[in-house]
Amino acid sequence: MNSWVEPPRPTSMGCFAKGCLILVVFAIVLALACSVGIYWGLRHDSAVLRSVLWLTKTGAITNAPSPIPRSQTSDAKIEVALERWRNFETTVRTGQPAEIELSADEINDLIASAPDTRNKMFVSIEGNRLRAQISMPLGELAGRSGYYFNGDIAIQFDGPESLVRPPLNSITINNQRLPPDMLDWTFRSRPLRDYLVENADPWNTATIEIRDNKLIVRSRGE
Repeated sequence: MNSWVEPPRPTSMGCFAKGCLILVVFAIVLALACSVGIYWGLRHDSAVLRSVLWLTKTGAITNAPSPIPRSQTSDAKIEVALERWRNFETTVRTGQPAEIELSADEINDLIASAPDTRNKMFVSIEGNRLRAQISMPLGELAGRSGYYFNGDIAIQFDGPESLVRPPLNSITINNQRLPPDMLDWTFRSRPLRDYLVENADPWNTATIEIRDNKLIVRSRGE
């Protein structure tokens, strides 16, 4: 297998990260709230203060990166994974039913396609449990250098779940379950759940499932 070099920048990775790797959404929501809290001195918003306290408790915020595994891929594999995702996304956006199954290797190929995530995330899947190891500078989220979000995130589903309203009790960061009321925490006078579903279309009918070592995303269409 050839070593990965520098693939062309993808056009749909942002939608992939939002629509498929829901764990990344939760991680970034928490990390962003924390970094904003550090930057502004823990003022005003409950999501900022609570995220800072919770992430500090779990050891997710440190002043040094954590080592994570590196995936072995190639330009050809990355392009194949991107093409599969683009075709799926196009079908969803036309309002037609669609389904895609992604192995851990394919998810890692998609992660490797974007400079913002390459070598900062690694995904593995065993049965119905997905594990994501993340080490990301918070400065890339909120312009604050010197801090890192280091998360060992696990998601385990017993069946299909809403893509935009996943059960928080199925997600852990550094072996700690997400607070059950996390989506009610406020940021700029709005609960976090508003930000999660604000741009849900066309994903509001989509479900996510982890089964048989695959991540499965389905959309019923309009």
